[in-house]
Amino acid sequence: MNLTDLMATIRGGLIVSCQAGPEHPLRDTSTMRRLAEAAVLGGATAVRCGGVGGIADVRAVAAAVAVPVIGLTKSGTDGVFITPTVADALRVLAAGAAVVATDATTRPRPDGAELRETIEAVHDAGGIVMADVSTVAEGVAAASAGADLVATTLSGYTPYSPRTAEPDLALVRDLVAELPAVPIIAEGRYHRIEQVREALEAGAGAVVVGTAITDPVWITRRFADATHRPAPVTAEHR
Repeated sequence: MNLTDLMATIRGGLIVSCQAGPEHPLRDTSTMRRLAEAAVLGGATAVRCGGVGGIADVRAVAAAVAVPVIGLTKSGTDGVFITPTVADALRVLAAGAAVVATDATTRPRPDGAELRETIEAVHDAGGIVMADVSTVAEGVAAASAGADLVATTLSGYTPYSPRTAEPDLALVRDLVAELPAVPIIAEGRYHRIEQVREALEAGAGAVVVGTAITDPVWITRRFADATHRPAPVTAEHR
């Protein structure tokens, strides 16, 4: 798949992120696959997956759905941990992802490679790169390095970007203005339908929603909070 075909598939649409942390009750590759299948039945134009489930999740989802898969790995929780190395990126691509998502912040990469090296390796292997950034400057630098897509995924997750409860729509607008030739993907804290609409109106090529669709713990907690009753305390969470 090339970038033109990808954008013809996802432009103006919803990308669903199917990931679960290591302690989450849904942390299981077969569960992630079923979540992805359900998301596609619901209208997702692409699926973002991998994370701590890594290559196994990417491979399972890519084999199960007909929409493009945006794959990634996660290693740790500090610094560059989203598809942090060239080797990780190539493994994600080999597992069946059409797009490799990778941290494109200014922080040093653990293998010592430059972002451009990761991008070139993925391109040489026939893949597409989504650069996860936290600021406009990082988005511009990623595009200059050859990234095919720039996503706002990491806004609020670096010490120098604003962390808010709401999605960073300002970053979407600024990236669209600065990079008119590069598709901008809105991602990060999109919890309501109107926020998705706002991102598309701001010029985003597509919007990624994860937690608000695929995390029943988070969804249930929002409803439970409305009842003003405390959640039950289990031995696991004491």
